[in-house]
Amino acid sequence: MRHPETGGMVTIDHDAVLRARVRLLGSGRPSRAELVGAYRVLAEVSPKAYVPKLVDALLALRYESRDPKVDVALAAEASQAARRIEVGAPNRAERLRRALDAYQASLFALGRRVEGRAICAELAEAGRSKPLASVLAEEGCFREAAELDEEAARNGIPEHSFWNMVRWAANLEGAGLHDAASTVFRRLLEETRREATEQRTALAILTWELVHFSRMRETVGDGAGAAVARREALSVLEELATTGEPKNWSCILGWWRTLFVLSGRAAEPAASPESPMPPFGTELGWSRDVRDGFLGMLPGLEAEAARLREADRLPKLVDVQRRISIRAAVREGARPYLFEERFTPYFDEGVTLARSLPDNPARLARALTDRSMFFVAARSFEPARADFAEAVALLHDR
Repeated sequence: MRHPETGGMVTIDHDAVLRARVRLLGSGRPSRAELVGAYRVLAEVSPKAYVPKLVDALLALRYESRDPKVDVALAAEASQAARRIEVGAPNRAERLRRALDAYQASLFALGRRVEGRAICAELAEAGRSKPLASVLAEEGCFREAAELDEEAARNGIPEHSFWNMVRWAANLEGAGLHDAASTVFRRLLEETRREATEQRTALAILTWELVHFSRMRETVGDGAGAAVARREALSVLEELATTGEPKNWSCILGWWRTLFVLSGRAAEPAASPESPMPPFGTELGWSRDVRDGFLGMLPGLEAEAARLREADRLPKLVDVQRRISIRAAVREGARPYLFEERFTPYFDEGVTLARSLPDNPARLARALTDRSMFFVAARSFEPARADFAEAVALLHDR
């Protein structure tokens, strides 16, 4: 028999083929490992029928694994098998994307970034560009990441999607293209306003977006634009404090966490291929090694905070405590259980420390804004309104 790809002769182990068929047809349910073994054998003799099943079985077996080295081996084999599926075969493209996605994630989990990036590039060619955009952002290649975001938007990904638009705007901002970033974010805001009016999204999400937009404008010296956004956010907060959300929404903590974490990017080391940082602006898609490294900074930051407290260097301490709070949000900010109880101490401390700096209203306004947006996430709308009103007064919105 000739090999379906190379055309060379293949020696068939008929006993192995028979055992594989018996295993699949037997009365007992085969384990996932047994399915993989059977499909490996049968894929050599009937590739059209069994290579797709082998891909699925390998990915399912990887899902069971707890060993990163096993994960990467299974994902590599699944990717190789998916490439063998005949072009045009049903679900080939989707199987290839799933296999490559698993492979790149497994490579990054082991810190094999060069190989992982190559697989992300192949995945982008297969129609899924988000992982490559995330890797580029992690390495500080924001312009290239933003170009992929723009291409995805042109190819039909809904432009008003919070997740797509925030990521795109964040990458533009990271590239120094602030006007373009604001244009993208304004489009998101316009859609969110419409959805909030029609009760198709939460007023809380509109508030977080307005506050983030005010930060974007403040960054480029547009104090007037920032003030307009803050005043609108305050009016939404007043509505929330008076009447609450018009509808009950399921957990929306991911929206808060994404924008809060993004707001801290400027305080972190610059991203580079040699020293990657998280792809701020997206909640999902962080490479495992980058996420672990970001959270791994916590002990050092906590030790630095203790030294600063002892030396009474309060301005710097306020900034370090904020970086600690952001990492806490990354670690567990999407878990609703005891959310307010777990996070209140972080934000209370930020405000308390900032209040001890009488000549630094900007830091106090930032701490109050952070706590206000946290209170919105916790659905404590009256304290949220009070904090934000004080922040607005401190900034003398002009």
